[in-house]
Amino acid sequence: MLLPDKKIIVTGGASGIGAATVRAYAREGARVAALDVQDASGRRVAAEAGDAVTYHHCDVSSREAVHEVFARVVAGLGGLDVLAHVAGLERGTPAEDIPDEEWDLVFDVNVKGTLYTNQVAFRHMQARGGHIINFGSGAGIRGQRGSAHYSAAKAAVMGWTRTVAQEWARYNITVNSVVPAIWTPMYDAHRARMSPGELSIHDLAMQHVIPLGGRLGDPDRDIAPVMVFLAGDGARFITGQAIAVDGGMIMLG
Repeated sequence: MLLPDKKIIVTGGASGIGAATVRAYAREGARVAALDVQDASGRRVAAEAGDAVTYHHCDVSSREAVHEVFARVVAGLGGLDVLAHVAGLERGTPAEDIPDEEWDLVFDVNVKGTLYTNQVAFRHMQARGGHIINFGSGAGIRGQRGSAHYSAAKAAVMGWTRTVAQEWARYNITVNSVVPAIWTPMYDAHRARMSPGELSIHDLAMQHVIPLGGRLGDPDRDIAPVMVFLAGDGARFITGQAIAVDGGMIMLG
C-alpha cells in the first residue's frame, strides 16, 4: 500500500473526481474523511469505500463550517497529512449577463473554499508537514467561453497555490494544483446546457484537442492514481506546480 495510515481529508468527496480520490486513498491504506454537501451520495461513497472512510457534511464556502468540521475530523483522525481539496462549482452564463449573486456563488465555493480549507489545513500541518492538493482548470489558463466567472475563479486558485507553495515550504508543506480534463457530473451539466448542434461540434472539437483518446478521461483510471502519487512520499520535492491530467489538452510549458 502506498498511503498506509495517512490521515486525509477529501472535499467534494460525494461524486466525480472527489469520489474516485476517496476510493483510491482507501485502497492504498489511508484513513479518509470525505466532505461534501451532497449527503446521500457522500454517505454512499464512504460506505462503499470501506471502514477507513467517514463522511461529513461541510459547506466549504463557510469559514465557520470549515473550521468546525476540520477540527472535529482532524481530532478523529489523530492528525492531518493530506488535504485533497476537490470541491468546486461551475456556472455557464455569457460574461455580459453574469449577475452579482452568480459571480459571488462561483467565487465563494471555488476561491473562498480554497482559502478556508487551505488555511485550516496549514494550521494542522504547520508542525508536521503535509501535502495540499488544490484544483485548477484549463479554464483558468486559456479561458472558457460562457463561464468567465469560473475561469477567473480557477485562475485565482492557481495563483493562490503557487504563492502559498512558496510561503509554506519552510514548514515542509507542499501545495500543488491539478488541472483535470475528466468526465464528471459537472461536465455532464456543462454538456446539458448545449443544443444538439453545439454538442455535436463540441464532441468533434474534443477529438482534435485531446490527443489521447479524443475525449475526457475517467476519474478512477486516469486521475485517481495521480492523486495517490501527490499524496505520497514520492511527491515530497514537488510544489507550486499546475499538473495537467488532461490527455494532452493544455501541454503546460
